[in-house]
Amino acid sequence: MPFTASAPALQPPAPTQSAAEDLAAVTRADFPLLADQACLGQPLIYLDHAATSQKPLAVLDALQRYYRHDNANVHRGAHQLSARATDAFEGARDKTARFVGAATPREIVFTRNASEAINLVARSWGDAFLRPGDEIVLTVMEHHSNLVPWQQLAARTGARLRHAGLTASGELDLEDLRAQISERTRLVSVVQISNTLGSHNPISAIAQLAHAAGALLLVDACQSLPHLPVNVQTLGADFLVGSSHKLCGPTGMGFLWAREALLEAMPPFLGGGEMIQDVYLDHSTWAELPHKFEAGTPAIGEAVGMGAAIDYLTALGLERIHAWEQRLTAHLFQRLQAIDGLRVLGPTPQQQPDRGALASFVVEGLHANDIAALLDASGICIRSGHHCTQPLHRHYGISGSARASLSFTTTIEEIDRFAEELASSVSFLREHG
Repeated sequence: MPFTASAPALQPPAPTQSAAEDLAAVTRADFPLLADQACLGQPLIYLDHAATSQKPLAVLDALQRYYRHDNANVHRGAHQLSARATDAFEGARDKTARFVGAATPREIVFTRNASEAINLVARSWGDAFLRPGDEIVLTVMEHHSNLVPWQQLAARTGARLRHAGLTASGELDLEDLRAQISERTRLVSVVQISNTLGSHNPISAIAQLAHAAGALLLVDACQSLPHLPVNVQTLGADFLVGSSHKLCGPTGMGFLWAREALLEAMPPFLGGGEMIQDVYLDHSTWAELPHKFEAGTPAIGEAVGMGAAIDYLTALGLERIHAWEQRLTAHLFQRLQAIDGLRVLGPTPQQQPDRGALASFVVEGLHANDIAALLDASGICIRSGHHCTQPLHRHYGISGSARASLSFTTTIEEIDRFAEELASSVSFLREHG
């Protein structure tokens, strides 16, 4: 039991999307930064949520409350401050376990971020269990954090990397993935929602393919956890990673979920305090899960803040969040398709209704950085560059793209103003290029 403590023309959003509750109206007041003014007295429009989320008052208050009233080291002190800090820290682990449907909090390992969580698996599980000739299957849409650790692991162990490609619409080519998996495959590691394409990968189907070959599945859930319900039992994953700062929580905090039996079999990644049971001059023994993977003083306040963020998202409801963001995404694509020469990467909402709430795009003859700079001068924050997916951009024959990424705090009016300013910026750059 889980723990209980460029594309075809778009049509208007479906009726169910149009009827989605306006969560921006419910939540905007909870996010102080969104009330800030940008340059020239224009309201700030933040459309870079895929890079990092804004933080609600509940998280800011939890951080301040911890440092003002409960600040102490965890697990090590007999005094009341340490006891309160430990309760808050382990309470955040309990919340994280419930959030992803873990069987027990012992399956949640706190890390600095999702990148560290992937590196932990590569260094611990990979170094211990991979041999020359073993294979790891990835995709061309992966974030660098789900490419580089496996490249390093392959160099250390003699394992080989294989990469599944994309369909014409920018979705994962499931047949190609099937062809890449063989009896030599030991791990399949994929993103659930691409931070560049917005593609929503069929994780349950991928899990079946991996397990049928005797391989394990790691899921990068950074772009899915803040936007829709994620349950590791339903997905069929063996490892899953997440990052607090994408979840309306503090930076410097993330987690690895893994099946308890896997964690038990894996050696520690880092050595030091807290992860030991007994230390002698010539050898040591390890603490029980999950502490054997958490060396040294952890990010206590950040864990408490992530717990508060999880409380906030859970109370709001991930289904409600997903429904509202589907409507926003359909509206965003509708406005973008009207701009001449603009091409969006990845599937449209019609091709993949549960795609991510973002749009990465290129405009013929223009540089993404120039577009982003002009928008910034109008108080609109978007991303430009390769979004830590250089191989994916090479696949499309481009060096970078611009990206607008949404949240449940985004309004229809913000998307409209963004589209208007984008069209104006494109016209200006074409005239003065």
